[in-house]
Amino acid sequence: MRASRLLLYRRGMHRLDYWLVAGGGALGSVARFWLSGVIGRRFGETFPYGTLLVNVSGCLVIGFFAAYTGPEGRLLVRPEWRLAFMAGVCGGYTTFSSFSLQTLNLTMEGDWLRAAANVILSVVLCLGAVWLGQLCAAAISR
Repeated sequence: MRASRLLLYRRGMHRLDYWLVAGGGALGSVARFWLSGVIGRRFGETFPYGTLLVNVSGCLVIGFFAAYTGPEGRLLVRPEWRLAFMAGVCGGYTTFSSFSLQTLNLTMEGDWLRAAANVILSVVLCLGAVWLGQLCAAAISR
């Protein structure tokens, strides 16, 4: 790896970074709100399908972007924009706190089967999506 490229990934945080993450977080949050609502209206609210889809797609995107723009990736992205996208957009878009609350609510309602399904599907599909995103980025980078 070139030294100049490595330095881009080791710099400290600057005030602009916080604004970029905040702006990205706003975009990601609006996207999550919209998509979760669309899925909820389409499939109902008895199972958190919208949150599951958001988490899986967010994991796919962050896995791809991290690999494709990483030090060994094909696309060089300025560190502050990489941070804005991964911590901001993806962080605002994915919904682990929503996932946790919805799973807890399912257990408190005695719906242990759906709670367990949400945990298992979320973990397995999100890990798989990050892995798939990394594979796709690696394939494109060749």
